Amino acid sequence: MDLGPASERRLAGVHPDLIRVVLRAAEISGALRFIVTEGLRTPGRQAALVLAGKSATQRSRHLTGHAVDLAVMDGDTITWEFPRYKQLADVMSLAAETEKVPIEWGGAWTHLRDGPHFQLPWEKYPPPGEGSGVVTA
Repeated sequence: MDLGPASERRLAGVHPDLIRVVLRAAEISGALRFIVTEGLRTPGRQAALVLAGKSATQRSRHLTGHAVDLAVMDGDTITWEFPRYKQLADVMSLAAETEKVPIEWGGAWTHLRDGPHFQLPWEKYPPPGEGSGVVTA
């Protein structure tokens, strides 16, 4: 499957390891089609999403390029049916395993189920300035 130019543009600023996983998933997805809806976010965009109730944190992995949101396509429209996102998560998991990159799926979270969200784990991919022994405020 070809992601298309809009999805590829939305991967700008995303961590190269996560980009590799998304591209591999596109290669192996078979009949399951998906697009990238969002990658790197500005602090202003994140604040607007929190204000609108579409995000629960100002500390999103999107702010550092460590997360992407993907949407499953049903023909020419996005579907929000959760079982389709479980299928996508299975494809992403296989792609991550192939690329030897750990990922986390928002659909597996217990505090907030976020089917379209995939991210690199904090422990293995700390934000700049964290995990390096440097204390930041």
